[in-house]
Amino acid sequence: MTEREKSYAEMLYQPNDPELAADRDVTVKKLHAYNNMDPLDRTGRQEAIRGILGKAGENCVVEQPFFCTYGYNTTVGDHFFLNVNGKLMDSGKITIGNNVFIAPNVSIITEEHAMDAKQRAQGLEYTHPVHIGDNVWICTGAIILPGVTIGENSVIGAGSVVTKDVPANCLAAGNPCKVIRWLSQEQPE
Repeated sequence: MTEREKSYAEMLYQPNDPELAADRDVTVKKLHAYNNMDPLDRTGRQEAIRGILGKAGENCVVEQPFFCTYGYNTTVGDHFFLNVNGKLMDSGKITIGNNVFIAPNVSIITEEHAMDAKQRAQGLEYTHPVHIGDNVWICTGAIILPGVTIGENSVIGAGSVVTKDVPANCLAAGNPCKVIRWLSQEQPE
């Protein structure tokens, strides 16, 4: 099993594996070019972002500057908007639905270091996928931690630290993030 396959399987893996390190170097070059493009070259930016992300739907806007670990581990649906200073730490899979708006300075993180000090000193880590449903709005400065799912139509308040799954159709906020109120009649039982 390769180190990439281990990461996808949520097993302890070595991110300093030569193949993964080479992939990150390619992404760094693509990000440098993207972040230095003319911001008004919207067509060129759309084409460039499709060469960075694993999949991008129609009308995908990613403002500069933008950072990701690999890019190819992230898929976004149609009508996606990521504002400035977006960080997609996508050593694991990040799946984002349609009509998702992400405000400035948001971090979505899939990786975590090993809890065991000896393993951590060796640079070993785990990844846990993040899933964001359709019609989600993530407000400024939120941090989405590994393994989280955010249900469709939900709003994540500014500055929130999302440590656990957030159900559909709610406003959730805080540190740790929790449901503040429901946004529709469709509430979980």
